[in-house]
Amino acid sequence: MQTKITKRTVDAAQPRQRDTFIWDTETKGFGLKVTPVGNRIYVVQARLSGRPIRYTIGKHGSPWTPDKAREEALRKLGQIAAGTNPNEAKAEGKRDLSITQLCDLYVAEGCSKKKPSTLAVERGLIERHIKPLLGKRRVKALTRANVERFMSDVANGKTATDVKTGKRGRAIVKGGKGTANRTTDLLASMMTYAVHAELRPDNPARGIKKYTLKPRERYLSPKELAALGEALTAAEAEGENPYAVAAIRLLTLTGCRKSEILSLRWDWVDFERAALRLPDSKTGAKSVPLGAPALELLNALARIEGNPHVIPSAKGDGHFIGLQKVWKRIRARAGMDDLRLHDLRHSFASVGVASGDSLYIVGKLLGHTQSRTTQRYAHLADDPLRAAVERISGQISAAMTGGNGAEIVRLRE
Repeated sequence: MQTKITKRTVDAAQPRQRDTFIWDTETKGFGLKVTPVGNRIYVVQARLSGRPIRYTIGKHGSPWTPDKAREEALRKLGQIAAGTNPNEAKAEGKRDLSITQLCDLYVAEGCSKKKPSTLAVERGLIERHIKPLLGKRRVKALTRANVERFMSDVANGKTATDVKTGKRGRAIVKGGKGTANRTTDLLASMMTYAVHAELRPDNPARGIKKYTLKPRERYLSPKELAALGEALTAAEAEGENPYAVAAIRLLTLTGCRKSEILSLRWDWVDFERAALRLPDSKTGAKSVPLGAPALELLNALARIEGNPHVIPSAKGDGHFIGLQKVWKRIRARAGMDDLRLHDLRHSFASVGVASGDSLYIVGKLLGHTQSRTTQRYAHLADDPLRAAVERISGQISAAMTGGNGAEIVRLRE
């Protein structure tokens, strides 16, 4: 496709299954690459000594606007016309990068296949932990001892902060062992990228022993489920947003993640086959079977004209925002201030396992792609074993005491 590349062109560019290119009609060789996950990257393409070369200018966004990128494209085209390959000069400059420079390069070039939500989380880890602690170090000089010290510093809260991020926003960074593990994993990925880019020969973050974390296991008991149900009914009767209440009920009845329910659209609800057809999720596209209570709830929800979302926002065509605030009020009403929204997903799984459903079936319902993810619920399947041991030991005890009606079992010698 060829057109003048402007901000309107960039904003209107839609991702497809493969990388697509838009070439500028004003500056020959200047183009915009749109990746399948929606990244928009400015590039320049030309021939040097008869061979085609392509140079990546950078990702759309500060500092790269269409005009700034076009200026840079003209500069690179001039270098190519003079016989210089800008990629070689770029590679030479990369060989002695700082960690801060590597972070920026990794985000711009090494994350093209990552989802925007994943990239947003990783940017936060980079800006709040990696750059402050390691940013000035050279990529070549980073050692295993540096990485181990970095992980310890994050775990001990050295990067903890509480800063204002806007008119109403705040960034509260606490650190901790979980954050240390995740950030070290990200650092290891960045070092793998550095190895592939020939910036250093090895990865000093690979194989670092992580902190052992005690998984938080919080499941609702039947009594607590009843209390939650009463709190939801009372909250809705007193004027709480009905769509927020419905979202919490759907989380409880389906085991879905919060983002899956909030982003849910009506055309993804398959009433005929009783399922949600999610085109994307944390683990990719998936189908979520629906039970009768969830179907009944969805059938009862009113649709808002012009808004495709099942849980719509009060204005516009987006989905509801602010579920956490509603949740805090409802869990307080139910007397469970320690309960997280994600614990509703755990509770869904716990009920299934405790009822005798296999870990395989529960894992499929939750959309787990790896069996070890569901293994955390294995201990909840103890009840059938207890029933068996009670039955067996009871028969043995009855036989040994001469109880009436006891079944005598011949034991192997």
